[in-house]
Parts: sequence; C-alpha cells; structure tokens
Amino acid sequence: MTAPPRIEPEAAHPAGPEAADADDAGQADMAPPAAAPAAVSPPGWRRLHRVAADAVFALLLLALVLTAGWLAARHDHTFDWSSSARNSLSPESIALLERLPDGAEAPLRITVFAPREHRVGRAVEALLARYRRHRPDLDIQWVDPQTAPGRARNADVHLLGQLVLEQRGRRETLEALSEGTLSSAIARLTLERAPWVAVLEGHGERAMAGGAGADIGRFAQLLRQRGFRLRPLDLASAGRVPDNTDLLVVTAPSIALFPGEAEALVDYLDAGGNLLWLLDPGASTDGLMGLEPLAAYLGVRPLPGMVVDAQASELGFEAPTFAVLDDWPAHPLGRDLKGHVVLPGSLAFAPAAAPGWLLDTTLTTGADSWNETGPIRGEITRNPAAGEQAGPLALALVLTRPRPAPARAADADAGGEPAAPAEQRVILVGDGDFASNAHLATAGNRELALRMARWLTGLEDLITPPAAPDDRDNFVLSTPRAWAIAVGGVFVLPALLVAAGLWITWRRGTA
Repeated sequence: MTAPPRIEPEAAHPAGPEAADADDAGQADMAPPAAAPAAVSPPGWRRLHRVAADAVFALLLLALVLTAGWLAARHDHTFDWSSSARNSLSPESIALLERLPDGAEAPLRITVFAPREHRVGRAVEALLARYRRHRPDLDIQWVDPQTAPGRARNADVHLLGQLVLEQRGRRETLEALSEGTLSSAIARLTLERAPWVAVLEGHGERAMAGGAGADIGRFAQLLRQRGFRLRPLDLASAGRVPDNTDLLVVTAPSIALFPGEAEALVDYLDAGGNLLWLLDPGASTDGLMGLEPLAAYLGVRPLPGMVVDAQASELGFEAPTFAVLDDWPAHPLGRDLKGHVVLPGSLAFAPAAAPGWLLDTTLTTGADSWNETGPIRGEITRNPAAGEQAGPLALALVLTRPRPAPARAADADAGGEPAAPAEQRVILVGDGDFASNAHLATAGNRELALRMARWLTGLEDLITPPAAPDDRDNFVLSTPRAWAIAVGGVFVLPALLVAAGLWITWRRGTA
C-alpha cells in the first residue's frame, strides 16, 4: 500500500539572510520608480509674490476710487428712495424753477448769512441742494455774519441762517425757511407786475417818506425792497383813487378830510379795492377826522379808551399801554409766526362788520387786558360801569368779501400776473405806531406789517407745495415684548455670544 505524499515545509533560504535581502532588493528593482518631489520655492520668493499682489490690488483700488470720484464730480445724480419723496421738490416748485429766466439774463442770487459748516448752514444747504438739482445756475453765496458784520447790517440780518434773495433790483428776506416760503419768495421776485401801494397824505397823516418817529418811512422802504411800488395820494388834488391801485394805506389824519375825499375812499372800496387802515386811540374820543363814512361802510365800531395789558410788564415794558399780541390764529397773517407783536398804544374794536362783509379773523390780546377809559397813571383797575371790557380784545379786524366782477375784469386786462386777490380784503389796526419808524423793529412788528401788505395784495402764498406725507409709521410695542427685547438685548444675547466663544475655543483646543 502506497503512502500518501507529504507536503514538505518551505525550505529555508539556502543562502541565509543575505540572500533574502538580495531577493528583496531584486523585487524592489522590479517595482515602478517613485515620482520625483516637486520643486519648492524659497520662502523669500513667496513673500515677494504676496507683496507684489498686494501692491497691484492697492493701485487698482486707488484707481477705482479716483475714477469714481471723477465721474461723480462730472455727473451728479441723486436718487430719492423715500416713499413720500421727502427729499425732492414738489411739482409746483419744479415748475416755478423751469419758468425762471436764464441766469445770464436775470440771475437769482441767494445769500445765506450763516457759516456753511455750521449746523444751521448744513440744514440750509440741504434744502438749497434740491433747487440746485433743477437750476444749477443759481448764484448761492455764503456769508458769515461774524466775519462780515457790515454786510449783514446792510442786509438787515438779525438771525443766523437768514436768506436774502435778489433779482432785478428787488429783494426778499426769509427768516423761516421751508420749501413753501422759499418758493413763494422766488415767485414774488419773478412777478411781471409789481403791486401798486398808495399811501393817503395831505391831512397830517404819517408820511411815507418821513424820517420822524411817527412816520412810516421805514415801512415804505421795506415794501420797496420787497418789490412793491409806492406813491403818495392826495385826494384834494387827485380827486379819486387810481384804478390800478392794489392797496390803499390810510393812517390817522390830524386834519379832518373833506366830504368829497371820504366819498372817494368809499367809492374805492365799492369798486373792490383793498385797504389797510391804521387807526389811533384818539379816534374813539376825538372822532375819525372825516373818515366816519368809511367806518360806517365797513361797520367798524371802536371801543372807548385805550387798551392796557398786564402782560407788557412781563416783557419788560414799563407802560401798561403796550398791548401784546402773541395768540396767532390759523390764518396767513399768523401762520408760523413766532414771538409777539407790540402795539405801543392801541384802541380795540367790537368784533363786528357791516352786512356783506365777513369777519375773517381777529388779532386779540390776552385775558389780562381791558380798554381803560380813565387816566392812565398810578394803579389802575377795570371799571365795567364805564364800558371797560375784559380781554381778549380785538386789536385788528380782518374783513373779506367777494370782489366785484368789474374789478376782476380790470385786473385780467392789466397784463402780466394779477396782483389783486380774488376776494376783497380789508385790515383795520387799532394802532399805527406799531408800523412807525420808532417801533417797526420792535419784536415781530416788521414781520406782521409785511404780512399784512402781502396778504392784502394776494402775495402771501403764491406757491403752496403740498405737505409731504409722514412715511414714518409709529411702532408701538406691548409691555411683554418690550421687556423681552430689553432682557434679550442686555442679557440673553451677550450670554449666547460668550457661550459660543467658549465653545469655539474648546473645540480648537481638543482638535
């Protein structure tokens, strides 16, 4: 029986370890050759490349900034992304600017009396920039009142940020600045037909060209600077008020008018003329010096005596006869008017008007006033039995009524833009001293007198841009939500940030 074959273990390498190494070496020679290591740039060369790249990037960035600045200087484009277009001019103002004559023909100069870098100057510049976008030819100058006091004094500037507009020898001064006031001032300067103002003289009235304290020479000069054309009117020689008169100013005469002259004044009103009548306290005792037909036509009834006002002492006036006006009605005469107006000695009116006339508004004193009928000396008290009425008292009456059709037709045929308003307007003031040379610059007297002249001639609001809607919605939080936001912002959010920082530090330490 034959034995199964045996499998012998692998015999040891006959040559020993040396032969095994040789064999391994042979196998190694048979393996494919390994790739040669890539060439590595020295560290200095890599740093040079990084510096060169940074320099090229800086040069490109600088070139981009310079190019953008050059393009912005040559091509100025502004975009108003507010929902209500609050940073743009209204269509009315844009249309006004488009009608302006060429700057070379009749330049419009706007002088801003404020340092340009001051916060007031920056606010003015922001508004004027809207106008410059549509009319780059506007001549805007900046004057610092502190470094140029003479120029500010010649322009009658007394407020920082005051604007003076000049065109064709006419001037407008703005103290309250907004789009409405600035556009209205530009519109008044560009009127082709300036309003005519006649001042009644010849019977000892306040002289239009007089320099005495009781005269109205400064008021007349103020009107001329604003584009009004003034002329004296003596009815004894003229016989009637000229038809092209837009406003007649009547002050208290010292010599009674003739009956024919008073009738001429009534005829002027009957034809639709506008009137500014400045009375004085003597009218309640000595009569109206021939102007009684005019008072009867308007239904005016002065109260006896002179107004005394306890508020005058609070403002530093020693005499109690200084009546103070500071409660302004919602009317163009008092709109946005700040401060007070002082009437040195005034009478009061009964708040009434003749049939056909509408009492549009009144300018009244405060509650601590009355019409004193007795002598004003020492300590005075109100005596109701003598007809002394407690304030508020009407120191000025504003009357209106529809203008007659013939007067409107005459304005339409006059050529240019009609200066007269669509309604007939009359203002009666119980004191002419407030517009006199001595008191025109007191408090807000000058502004009120100028507003009266503008309103009577229809120049108060030639441009009335629509009010910009408020696109800032009120955001009201409930108490729990307010507390949640406060606690979350002060405690929770900082704690989360600290925790995130600690976790990131821990992960980096264990990586």
